[in-house]
Amino acid sequence: MATQRFNGARYAFDEAGSGPPLLLLHGFTGSAANWRPLLPAFAAHLRVVAVDLLGHGRSAYPSDPARYRMPLAAADLLALLDALAIERAHLLGYSMGGRLALYTAVRFPQRVASLILESSSPGLATQEERAARRAQDEALADWIEAHGVAAFVERWEQLPLWASQARLPLEQRAALRAQRLQNSPAGLANSLRGMGTGAQPSLWPRLPDLALPTLLLAGALDAKFAAIGRRMAAALPRARLEIVPDAGHTLHWERPLAFSQVLLEFLGSHKTT
Repeated sequence: MATQRFNGARYAFDEAGSGPPLLLLHGFTGSAANWRPLLPAFAAHLRVVAVDLLGHGRSAYPSDPARYRMPLAAADLLALLDALAIERAHLLGYSMGGRLALYTAVRFPQRVASLILESSSPGLATQEERAARRAQDEALADWIEAHGVAAFVERWEQLPLWASQARLPLEQRAALRAQRLQNSPAGLANSLRGMGTGAQPSLWPRLPDLALPTLLLAGALDAKFAAIGRRMAAALPRARLEIVPDAGHTLHWERPLAFSQVLLEFLGSHKTT
């Protein structure tokens, strides 16, 4: 894993393969390690870059929540692409990483060849919803700092959102837990405060103007995000929606073969040049 500083913050990232570039963005509590089981399939066709976002994995965890906000996080991603001499990349984001990917594509469409959003959303539509969510995120951030990562991971894994992960082999579930436990309380707490769903501006009004080819992926067992995917597909000019059967929120772990097949077929039809 390589490390470099972008805009004053240390980032860690993995790189593999050659060909059209694909930048991978993990979800909350995740890291670049979450993508490693899929890297051989991806790297056979693509130049893959998987980054630890701020507050996660081996990247920095600044003490100021404002440093995690999406405008700065998107600028960091562009600095990473610049450092790797990548003019345009396919951008794949999962959950929180999908919200950042969408924000980056909306703000800097000239740097994005295509957009793939897994179990993600454009944020909350109203100020009232965002204010309520900010309060929830702040309370959870305080709880993480007070109780530590191990207690938080135990609580996090009991959420109904992850129910379908109970069907994963024990070895995979153990790997996910071990990866989550590598995070720091300060990093997770400040990521929630700075880049949580409540802190993010709503991107719903921007969808009709986003002309990039976009692949939306959701699991059929994840009713909330499948419904969000359908709404997004109706608003985006060039969207393709795939609802994957027998899968929940984390498609790339629960149905890795189906996920890879859909992704590679989509990318094969949308080049970076």
